[in-house]
Amino acid sequence: MKLTVHPLTPERWPDLETLFGAPGCSVARGCWCMYYRRSGSNEVPGGQTPQARRNKAALKALVDDGRPPGLIGYQGDVPVGWVSLGPREDYRKLERSPVMKPVDDQPVWSIVCFVVPSEFRGQGVAQALLDAAVAYARRQGARLVEAYPVDKQGRQDAQSMWFGARSMYDRAGFEEVARRKPTRPVVRRRVRPARPAR
Repeated sequence: MKLTVHPLTPERWPDLETLFGAPGCSVARGCWCMYYRRSGSNEVPGGQTPQARRNKAALKALVDDGRPPGLIGYQGDVPVGWVSLGPREDYRKLERSPVMKPVDDQPVWSIVCFVVPSEFRGQGVAQALLDAAVAYARRQGARLVEAYPVDKQGRQDAQSMWFGARSMYDRAGFEEVARRKPTRPVVRRRVRPARPAR
């Protein structure tokens, strides 16, 4: 699928609400991509809980503050996918994760989550978002992009695949740098500095 991909800005917030409200995105409606940005609770809330509403407000505050917390992909005018990314220090839960804790002290950008409504799955949306995320991180000055995919054989439950599949990262040129759990590698891709605009 050919996508156009844009940073999530205040004007695009209604598109994210539409995306997260689509069938197959129930986890996103509870988390609002805030789970790894906070330390603490180990459960993702349901979509109609007070915590879910607080998560939504917190993500909206990041967007309104001018710090795009991710990218939204479109097929034409229809929002079809989301990827959460940013400097690793933005994701406080990664720091103490036994699986995703830092490999070293190099500064990295982390790709943490993909959300694709069920009707658009299996069409290359996540792969296109991953490619756009690497390009965006590079433009923001990143030299290393890191991710935490799922490496399992066979078909997986879509709700457990928000990190993306290992095979998708392999196609995008990522290499494994650590594996602390059999099915959960840490992968990285080195990116060249973006050329300054003339």
